[in-house]
Amino acid sequence: MNVLLRRSLPALALAGVVWAIASSLFTIDVTEYGLVTRFGRVVRVVAEPGLYVTVPFDRVVRLDKRVLFSRLPRSEYLTVDKKNIVIESLATWRIADPERFLGAFTNEAVAEQLLGDAISATIGSVLGQFPASALISADPAESRYRPITSAIAHQVAVFARPAYGIDVISLDIRGLSLPESNRAHVFDRMTAERAKIAKENRSAGELQARKITAEAEHERARIEAEAAGAAARIKAEADAEASRTYAAAFGQDAKFYQFLRTLQAYDKILDDKTILFLPADAEVLRALRFEAQSPAGEPAPGAPTPVGAVGSPHERGALSAADADRLVKKKFEEELK
Repeated sequence: MNVLLRRSLPALALAGVVWAIASSLFTIDVTEYGLVTRFGRVVRVVAEPGLYVTVPFDRVVRLDKRVLFSRLPRSEYLTVDKKNIVIESLATWRIADPERFLGAFTNEAVAEQLLGDAISATIGSVLGQFPASALISADPAESRYRPITSAIAHQVAVFARPAYGIDVISLDIRGLSLPESNRAHVFDRMTAERAKIAKENRSAGELQARKITAEAEHERARIEAEAAGAAARIKAEADAEASRTYAAAFGQDAKFYQFLRTLQAYDKILDDKTILFLPADAEVLRALRFEAQSPAGEPAPGAPTPVGAVGSPHERGALSAADADRLVKKKFEEELK
């Protein structure tokens, strides 16, 4: 018996040494923290990956150091104007102080549950300071969605770091809805707000259209005034040039100019069926008078009686259009010679 015991002792000692060495070694992954505890108290925190040694009776607690997320269930909150809003939120967080985290929670599931309770309480506290239109509004000027979510995330982060050793990275509202009892009222208000915005846009468009029309009318009037001024100036210059031309022509041969004007007057008032009765001394007949008399002062035999030569100056003479045309042509040829 003693011999057997003596033979077993080295083997038992070797086994004990192997067990002590094996239980003293542990590895830490890059995605986790290692907390070495002794009799329930943390004696060392290992944050870097690798192989480590500890005493055999110490225990190693591993915590995830990656970014985690918690999806909170749909909860109903009350706003300052007594409207109920159903919100579903999502928080991303990570363990920043492993020792404090381990002192506050037994495991990560409990931590997620308590963090969710803290987030829900903060959402209710913040939303109680704002009306429902701050989150649900068709007018961007009334919407306070971003400031509200930022305020909630800030308050949760300020609370969670010293209390739980958790860094809250972000907090977003993933779902926002209304209870059935509130939907009709809110939708009616949204419809009224959109109608108001549409009316304002139409009014602004009409004002802009009137402004553009007025500017176009002003521009048209300006262009017409400039065109009328230019036309009047050109016409005045043309009239002046014509007057100079007429004056030059009249100065060269006043008698011929008077004769030409008389012909132009005939051209306007006479046609093939026109007969004029004029006084013998009428100015318009002077150009048609010709001398068809004998040397003694008497009319030549067979010569036509000159217009105005018969009777007194107050007697009337008759002249057909054909005779006037023939006499005008003859007189014109004489003047040209």
